[in-house]
Amino acid sequence: MKNRVILFFLGFGLLLNAQRGKMPYQDANLSIEERINDLLPRMSLEEKVAQMRIFHANIGVESDEKGRLKLSDRVIEKLKLGIAGIKNPGEHISPAAAAKLNNELQQYIMKSNRWGIPALFVTESYNGVDAAGCTKFGRPINSAATFNPELVNRIWDVVGREARLRGMHMCHSPEADLVRDPRFGRMSEAFGEDTYLTTQMVLNAIKGVQGDYKGLGEGTHIGAVAKHFAGYGQVLGGRNFAAVEISPRTLIDEIYPPFEAAVKEARTLGIMASHGDINGVASHGNPELLTGVLRDQWGFDGYVVSDSNDIARLYYFMKVAESPEAAALMGLVAGIDIDLYAEDSYAYLPEMVKKDPSIEKMIDRSVRRVLRTKMRLGLFDNPLVDVKKAEKEVRSQTSLALAQEADLESIILLKNEANTLPLAKNKKKIALIGPLLNQETQEAFQAIAGEDITFVADKGFELTDGKKGVPNVLPTDEKALDRLTGLANDADVAILFLGGDEFTAKEAYFNNALGDRATIEPVGPQDELVRRVKALGKPVIIVLKHRRTLAINVMAKEADAILDGWDLSEMGDTALAKVIFGEVSPSGKLPVTVPRSIGQLPFHYSMKEINNKKGYLFLEDGPLYPFGYGLSYGNFTYDDIQLSGATMTPTSEITVSTKVTNTGSMAAKEVVQLYIKDEIGSVTRPDKELKGFEKILLNPGESKTVSFKITPKMLEFTGLSMKKVLEEGDYTVMVGTSSKEGVTARFRLEK
Repeated sequence: MKNRVILFFLGFGLLLNAQRGKMPYQDANLSIEERINDLLPRMSLEEKVAQMRIFHANIGVESDEKGRLKLSDRVIEKLKLGIAGIKNPGEHISPAAAAKLNNELQQYIMKSNRWGIPALFVTESYNGVDAAGCTKFGRPINSAATFNPELVNRIWDVVGREARLRGMHMCHSPEADLVRDPRFGRMSEAFGEDTYLTTQMVLNAIKGVQGDYKGLGEGTHIGAVAKHFAGYGQVLGGRNFAAVEISPRTLIDEIYPPFEAAVKEARTLGIMASHGDINGVASHGNPELLTGVLRDQWGFDGYVVSDSNDIARLYYFMKVAESPEAAALMGLVAGIDIDLYAEDSYAYLPEMVKKDPSIEKMIDRSVRRVLRTKMRLGLFDNPLVDVKKAEKEVRSQTSLALAQEADLESIILLKNEANTLPLAKNKKKIALIGPLLNQETQEAFQAIAGEDITFVADKGFELTDGKKGVPNVLPTDEKALDRLTGLANDADVAILFLGGDEFTAKEAYFNNALGDRATIEPVGPQDELVRRVKALGKPVIIVLKHRRTLAINVMAKEADAILDGWDLSEMGDTALAKVIFGEVSPSGKLPVTVPRSIGQLPFHYSMKEINNKKGYLFLEDGPLYPFGYGLSYGNFTYDDIQLSGATMTPTSEITVSTKVTNTGSMAAKEVVQLYIKDEIGSVTRPDKELKGFEKILLNPGESKTVSFKITPKMLEFTGLSMKKVLEEGDYTVMVGTSSKEGVTARFRLEK
């Protein structure tokens, strides 16, 4: 691949205005629609189609040894007519270097196309901005575990600011999917199994990353692309690209709400279509979904982007189109505006228009949406970023402190026999062992514990061979097990770092890469290590680090205490040490149900009541840990529920209240959760549904009355007619500490 260094000899204003005067679409005083109406008719068909395509920067966008923009011949050719956007330019260089690169890249793009149309630079966010030098936050599943939407909003505000500072404009995040199958390798990228919790997280993530929308045009934040619309997390067998079989009622009542909120309340700029199908209809070719629901019902006016290469896959993978051209037309008709990466899809549109000129009207529709997004982001008027600000403000101490704050609120205490935790900061010897131990862990723990505690640390063994495509579980290393057991034997306390590495739960890419699992037990000799250390008679504390739910039956039985950290931020070890040594009480709650066995799947707390009628032979009923569960160093008691009335109507509300008291000896946070159960419905109903939560801080002996309003909207569901209904009848309300434990009362809805 040939590369050319791009030099800038002219000022940016000269580049833009050379050989053309100022046109109406360049006038920031006009409305966005007026500007689009002026620009769109000026564009050739080929220029329009260029605004419907995104390519990845890895085909030839980079910096040379002097930090100057270097483009491959392939990229130069692609940019002659303009482009919708480029994925991940500058992702592997520092924020300041990326800001410089992206400024030069944007200048080149605007100079190279006739109308000076800027490009969208697109990133993703699974641990903060997915680029070098940005603040590394915990994963979205960690955010969900905080049960703190305001905190999540602040996290994503930083994500939006850091991305914009390095010259990015859109983010293929957050995921609004529900994840209910721990076999699925992408589980940690989403916010858990529950509709209400996911909706609150998605709302606050989008509002944060977009600067509550006003940060877009001000140039301080980026646009969100909520994904994957719709039902992607429900793939059969938990296998990426597999079919999605889901009832229309479940789709409407449980899968759609986070996306609907993203559109109507958070005003997301973009939506990404799902890899999969829904009951046999490929999502990328589904006009009822992408136009009927998304646009006609919800009023979405942003752009829809394909997942990578998925329009072309309508032909060669999904096999619902007769040819690549038919696949392109199917995606266009369905309502997909931008083709991500493919060379064998929307690239065919100019030739297709020659045969069928009516296609150009649909092209104009999509280009209008893309141009609207670019103008909402202010890119026509202020396309560049301040390189010095990127150097100063990305990954600031304030952002790192926020990452640690989020970690502290996401860590979940699953077990604490005989108050094993917190550990006292006195003279002890503590062994830090296990395959999920980080190199920096000992230093972080020492800093929190002080010099009176001696630490020994040894990872012992790896879980996998680290192959990116198809990793293999390594054979048991008996010498390593013996060595770790010996370290634990010589210590007063053993802290075992267990769970799964980045290779045991990951995205299963299309070409020869696996990330989903057929089993959910911890891999390798982790359970054996737990048994051996437990046999020593020393206190055993387990710290879980993982990206998918694990059936930790042996650990749950043998450990004295278990802290679930999922995938914490770069400050995670410090946060864990603060929790273990009692500087902060854990307050995270499970955003998913933890099953005892893969044989219980599907298994989430809000399944229909009839699913709980029978258990399984030779297996204890119920989950290992229920949704919403999490212990504390405080001790919370709940008074009986007080209702403002025994009945409500379709036009009234009921207030439910309970007093929560911390009877423990340490200040702690509790997530007070509201669940509602419809006792009788015209269709079978969920066992219960989360409808509200509030995280509160209580000092020892302190009480607080927590109140929730129950509205008619909370009680609506899709009835026999497949329309939303509000049915007369009895309802049970529970307020408590998890989906399994709380105080209850009843009320009646009367019409």
